[in-house]
Amino acid sequence: MTIDRAVDTPVTAAESELSARPVLPSQDPFYRSPIDAGSVPPGTILRTRQVRLGLFGVIPQRVRAWQLLYRTSDLHGVPEAAVTTVLLPWDADPAEPRPLVSFQCAIDAVAPMCFPSYALRHRARALGAIPQIELPLIAGALTRGWAVSVPDHEGLEGRFGVAREPGYRALDAARAALRFAPLGLGPRTRIGLWGYSGGGLATTWAAELAADYAPELDIVGAVAGSPVGDPAAAFVRLNGTPFAGFAMVFTAGLRRAYPPLDQNVRALVSEDYQKLLARTEDTATIPLLAKFAGRNADRHIRGGLGALLTRPEVRAVLEDIEPGAHAPAMPLFVLQGVNDEVIAVSDVDAQVARYVSLGAHVRYVRTRLSTHLPLQFTAAPVMVDWLADRFADRPLDPPGTETVWTVALSRKALSGHAAFASLFWKMLSGLPIRACSELR
Repeated sequence: MTIDRAVDTPVTAAESELSARPVLPSQDPFYRSPIDAGSVPPGTILRTRQVRLGLFGVIPQRVRAWQLLYRTSDLHGVPEAAVTTVLLPWDADPAEPRPLVSFQCAIDAVAPMCFPSYALRHRARALGAIPQIELPLIAGALTRGWAVSVPDHEGLEGRFGVAREPGYRALDAARAALRFAPLGLGPRTRIGLWGYSGGGLATTWAAELAADYAPELDIVGAVAGSPVGDPAAAFVRLNGTPFAGFAMVFTAGLRRAYPPLDQNVRALVSEDYQKLLARTEDTATIPLLAKFAGRNADRHIRGGLGALLTRPEVRAVLEDIEPGAHAPAMPLFVLQGVNDEVIAVSDVDAQVARYVSLGAHVRYVRTRLSTHLPLQFTAAPVMVDWLADRFADRPLDPPGTETVWTVALSRKALSGHAAFASLFWKMLSGLPIRACSELR
């Protein structure tokens, strides 16, 4: 948060801390729970601090932002601590009612510099971390007057791709946000889930788990853009392609949570390739993709990729990480590019079909004219408007699948793009990010 002051006014200790360069989570004592996390219920706040966010880490943003260390659970239900970054518009009155959006970033990395709680902060050294690219989308939610929670849904260990954990962390982060007095929220606050790509996968895990894990939360809808569909199939398909780095970081994340997978990797994968996997631990996503483009794991595995993927212990992991076993209780809006070069439309088709067969209400839109990353931004007005409709109790579109050329060129979408361009200019200029009354 930027604070206006006279030149010769003393700087307080709190403001000095806001201006300091953040340290990585592994070195920051804030991330360590002051008590046994298992001694308190999920969603309990363990620590809080005010933080300053920065566009690409460089331009301080005039929003109100805090971080909450809270209690959550890992894959096996073991209590642990995690961090979420919670935000309000610059001019927000906490006494006014507002909904909460849980925005799951596409972290897509195991390196701590890519955790949103670090990458979104002013002066963070996180060039190439995807959360920095997504900050304008988060700001777009703020202009609606909404509160936003941005959980580190991979946890403190960067467990990318692990089943269910992202859902637990996102839902417990929402619980913590509702309890954090400066946000002015409460038990009756309406909640929306939103994420794209790896964040879309995390969003679907939260949507699937919500009814059983956090039934008290009033989640009115979930937007999942390009939500991966079948992570195991994506791993095989991306191996040896320009996006092979995703397959490598996926392996690095999974082996942290599944010991049988780690044992098989150590037994079958060459030392050289394991050294490459180790390099993912301190490399941001975009540089990682550049470094490892075209890498083919098949050449580094005794017996080839098939020998690893057909082992019973590995098959069990790959089956566990596939979403779609439970129907989300809330309406779901899914968006996917037909010609997406990273996520196969057939995998998302199948994920949607699993939800529909279980009775979920899914509106699924497939677009022909967009590749993976651009769709997140060209479709942003449609995704935000869908959430706004849920918060306002407007009628749902009927469930079903529709294939269109684009969602970016309707009159309403074009107006949304103009508003987004204006917002981005404000962010570049360091101007306050306020709630726009006409959008509420």
